[in-house]
Amino acid sequence: MPSAVPESKFKKLQQFTADFCPSQFTLYESSKTGMRVVVVDQQGPKVYGYFALATEIHDDSGSPHTLEHLCFMGSKSYRYKGLLDKLATRAYSNTNAWTATDHTAYTLDTAGWEGFAQILPVYLEHVLLPTLTDSGCYTEVFHIDGSGNDAGVVYSEMQGTQNNQAEIMDLKARRILYPESVGFRYETGGLMENLRKLSADRIRAFHKEMYQPKNLCLVLIGEVDHDNMLNILDKFEASIEGDVPHINDPFERPWTKHGKTPALEKTIVDTIEFSEEDESMGEILIGFLGHDCNDTIADAAMNTLLTYICGSSVSILENTLVEKEQLASAVYYSTDTRPDTTIWFTISGVATKKLAKVEKRFFEVLEDAASKPLNMAYMKDCVDRGARQLKFHCENSGNYFGDSVIYDHLFGTRDGSTLLDLGTIKEYDEISKWSEKQWKDFFCKWIAQAKHVSILGKPSKKLAKKLKQEEEDRVKEQQKRLGEQGLKRLADKLEAAKAENDVPIPSEVLGQFKVPGVDSIHFISTTTGRSGLAKEMGKLDNEVQHKLDEDKTDLPLFIHFEHIPTNFVHINVVLNTHSIPVEVRPLLTVYLLNFFDTPITRGGKRLEYEDVVPELERDTINYSIDDGSNIENAEVIRIRMQVEPSKYDTAIQWLHDLLYNSIFDVSRLQATVAKILADVPEEKRSGNSMLSSIRCMLHFSQNSSLRAQDTLVKAPYLRCISKLLKTDPDSVISKLETIRSALTEPTNFRLLIASNLLNGALPTPISSWRNLIATPKSSLTTSTLKPLDSLSAALSDAGCNPGSLAYIIPMPTIDSSFLSLTTSGPSSYSDPILPALTVALAYLDAVEGPIWTSVRGTGLAYGAGFTRNIETGRLTFKIYRSPDAYRACVAAKKTVTELVEGKVELDDFAMEGAVSSIVVGFADEQPTMSSAALVGFINQVVRGISKDWATDFLKKVREVGKEDVKRVLTEVVMKVFEVGKADLLVTCADVMKDGMVERFRGDGWKVETRKLEDFQDGYGMEGAVEDEEMDEDEDEEGDDDEDDDEEEDDDSEEDGDGEEQSDDSIVVVSKEDVEMSDA
Repeated sequence: MPSAVPESKFKKLQQFTADFCPSQFTLYESSKTGMRVVVVDQQGPKVYGYFALATEIHDDSGSPHTLEHLCFMGSKSYRYKGLLDKLATRAYSNTNAWTATDHTAYTLDTAGWEGFAQILPVYLEHVLLPTLTDSGCYTEVFHIDGSGNDAGVVYSEMQGTQNNQAEIMDLKARRILYPESVGFRYETGGLMENLRKLSADRIRAFHKEMYQPKNLCLVLIGEVDHDNMLNILDKFEASIEGDVPHINDPFERPWTKHGKTPALEKTIVDTIEFSEEDESMGEILIGFLGHDCNDTIADAAMNTLLTYICGSSVSILENTLVEKEQLASAVYYSTDTRPDTTIWFTISGVATKKLAKVEKRFFEVLEDAASKPLNMAYMKDCVDRGARQLKFHCENSGNYFGDSVIYDHLFGTRDGSTLLDLGTIKEYDEISKWSEKQWKDFFCKWIAQAKHVSILGKPSKKLAKKLKQEEEDRVKEQQKRLGEQGLKRLADKLEAAKAENDVPIPSEVLGQFKVPGVDSIHFISTTTGRSGLAKEMGKLDNEVQHKLDEDKTDLPLFIHFEHIPTNFVHINVVLNTHSIPVEVRPLLTVYLLNFFDTPITRGGKRLEYEDVVPELERDTINYSIDDGSNIENAEVIRIRMQVEPSKYDTAIQWLHDLLYNSIFDVSRLQATVAKILADVPEEKRSGNSMLSSIRCMLHFSQNSSLRAQDTLVKAPYLRCISKLLKTDPDSVISKLETIRSALTEPTNFRLLIASNLLNGALPTPISSWRNLIATPKSSLTTSTLKPLDSLSAALSDAGCNPGSLAYIIPMPTIDSSFLSLTTSGPSSYSDPILPALTVALAYLDAVEGPIWTSVRGTGLAYGAGFTRNIETGRLTFKIYRSPDAYRACVAAKKTVTELVEGKVELDDFAMEGAVSSIVVGFADEQPTMSSAALVGFINQVVRGISKDWATDFLKKVREVGKEDVKRVLTEVVMKVFEVGKADLLVTCADVMKDGMVERFRGDGWKVETRKLEDFQDGYGMEGAVEDEEMDEDEDEEGDDDEDDDEEEDDDSEEDGDGEEQSDDSIVVVSKEDVEMSDA
């Protein structure tokens, strides 16, 4: 007789099914350790895991952040760096982690339950019983290298963010909102000056305090085998007994000691500078302390109110400050889940000289809105749309409930009663009954009349120079202080630490874990149907096609259908752009941003955009327009709408009205152009984004619509358009009409409709599209579909033949460096080298793989890896956020060279892991029903390959051997590091420029230094409006002088108000009054 299975120590506290989606929630708690588990059962190929610990600290040491990295360095039973990630890669899994102000979460997402179950206990041991060695802390957190420069993975990460405008403003605001006794005021990522002196003992002490099972919650989302999971966790708990605190040992749950955050006694307006050469535009951050995060009614009301006042171009704040008064490029909101919810507003793209005025105007608008009758019809629309979107996101996001469950663990009740709130959206029914008085009272209490913190972010060229000089001086002093012998000792210490960290993992350890089968990976299947011009791709014989054929209509449109068991309709309209004349192509940026926010003609009458947007929101769940990057062809335009089936015909009518009947209104166009231009300075502050922009400008020709919409085109071109809208608006409207005419030829359309096509919810899935076509039917009977735009056809000579360019671009706004190397690669999905190249890149880029260990593992960069683009035939190697991109590049090249030359052998286990990671990649493409449908469209229509191409390709991938990989490394991958075969681009801090140039030239690269402005392209518009611009500039100089005088008066009055206000409710302070660091 078999022995009885022991009862699990994990007791079920709650189990329920959501009333608005099919997800089932189960909460378990261990009677042995106090560990908690929340399982959200839902269908799909992926299982998502979040292992969350509440973490509270009252300093800026960065200890919470360091553990996010150090826990991957080995554990009690598996004392090998990289073992966890090597196992995860083989088990169709990805690992990651993040550190928030109030928690640290370790992630495990896996294709199928079997792989997840295999990794789960190993991962949990790494979290609760990590090695935390001195050598691990030295390489991962901070060290000084042999040249006297600062390095370390964590340090490198914070170096790239600490002086970022958004980070500076956020920290400044939190310093004011929260007193010293509240952990939300601190930088848990660590400030650089504190990371330089953080000890391993301090990190170990923090881990001991916070990383206890009773403080840990496992959140599992997907198709989970509960019995198997409980069995694994019971065994795991038995294995750590004695190594973790007893369940009854004293433990103070983080974030419970201090209760509510003290309310702000005064409104505080503060100014802080950030490093920037372009001093034209700043930003404003405004923060409020809000409602109890466990009050679901208040939470739904706040989400609705924020949508009402700031959710679209017709909402109060956006409409006034951005659209009408053009004082900013955008006003947007966010909330932080805290015991007292924090409400944030960001006003971006504000003229620096008007920061104080705009902050003041923001509250004038709110107070005016609160004093007048509310638009209760629009408020009701916001309530209804919020509920619709929750239902939609639950279906269309595989890990939708992850954050909510984590925050319930942090701030909810221990009996699971607050978790029950996640299973319903009945609070929206409740607030839909609110009276205008209830809404006004709520509005005034939390926002319109609430005390707040306002941070004015001011760009400073002087600060940029100061920070550069200070960093140069600090490093030079450090090098001088250490001396030659000291630097040598540090180099030896680093090598010793790396040697200790990188002890090879015995093959027998890896061999214990077999590669799981793929039976538990349940990919979502879709069924394709075709109509009209899409039928030229081939005849289909399936249930869906037969159902479509019952709608006896054959319109001259390309309509591709994908059947999925969804409650919604996903509409995609793909438009070619190649027939748009080159000289007007940069106006696509304006056309796209203006597309939904413009007047239209309907029934012979003009409908203003203030009426268009609310009606559009009422009829849809979501809508958007952008380039085709997410369907792997950025040369096309993609319009998306998601609606309920009952609104299918309505959505098609909207598409018709917006494409054919929109009105190019001068005032709307001026507002759109002003918004875009106001955002340009901020876009140009990112080293990584500008690296991509420069690469785009160099590798694509003016025939490229992707290039035409780049920031480095927008800057000069749209300044000229802004002038023309004042002096010759008809010429701009004419250009936009040219764009419309080119885009809206019916033979230019490719339509994708993903929905449930068998349940009768769409009675006329094809004939409904008659309403889209504006041209008379008689002229459409012999239509021929235009070929899809080609990325390869848009390449420049340099893009077709990489190997002649090498530029280093210093930027005052960044403290680190970014690099890309681009060479030629395969340009066809049928290229015989593609399977071997895919395996080779997966091998190199694996977490704890060769590139990882040589670059990130040594603290040379936060990230590095390869990308390939079949459409353009290019292979690119990138280094992200490095303290020294040159050294990171040298290390990566050495790694690949050693594999090519056989000095380092390809590892059997890593080869298996590479293949497994490719399987995961295919699962990542289609975690939900709608994404699976989109992949079906991309494969067949965009890529021009079979729908089941991935299945055939995986068979070829599994046949790739070591010699195949070595051959492709030699013939393809090594080219990316070779002078004359690859293009080199680097963006870096000013202080790094000279050293970069000298060393790259020493390696044979013909490096030139350039400024960002050298890559700008106005597409000939500069000359076209040169005379008008010169005349107007002269006029504006006088106007600016007057504005400056007025501004000075306004500022002096405001300062006086701040000091003398009788109710003492507002304090205006200088940037020195609130210290950024408590050190």
